[in-house]
Amino acid sequence: MSKETDKILGHGADNDGIEEYDNPLPTWWLGLFYFTIAWGVLYAIDYHFVSHRSQAGEYDAEVAAALAALPQRPQVAAIAAPTPASAEAGKAVFETNCVACHGADLRGGVGPNLTDAEWIHGGTYADIQKTITEGVPAKGMITWGPILGAEKIAQVAAYVHGAGGGQ
Repeated sequence: MSKETDKILGHGADNDGIEEYDNPLPTWWLGLFYFTIAWGVLYAIDYHFVSHRSQAGEYDAEVAAALAALPQRPQVAAIAAPTPASAEAGKAVFETNCVACHGADLRGGVGPNLTDAEWIHGGTYADIQKTITEGVPAKGMITWGPILGAEKIAQVAAYVHGAGGGQ
């Protein structure tokens, strides 16, 4: 029992003279093809029904692991009200870290003016603390929370609120 090979289908005239052959596929190739189909079916059954896994579950696990690995954002310090002593200490911190952008007189430069009545992110003491802690990366202000810590942020906020145009 021999298989007929190199049988020309006769489409050469339609395809610029390129002939098409109708040969049977090799047995080893068909065996590999059927094995791949069987493997896929068995793997899908194991993946979804036996092991109870899913892409959504694996994604959620990866996101949870990534969030656990990230450093937590510092919370805004819960200091009741600014005091003259904290404002004086905040002036020293301001002069060390903030003068380059906001100027020694708080009138701005690269950063916005802190003495006028126009406050982009709010001019209350709590708003100023939040802005310093979280920064404004879109406008070039870095996140100062991890760098300064809650106490120094409260001091700077007290200085800016008292000396500037805060509400």
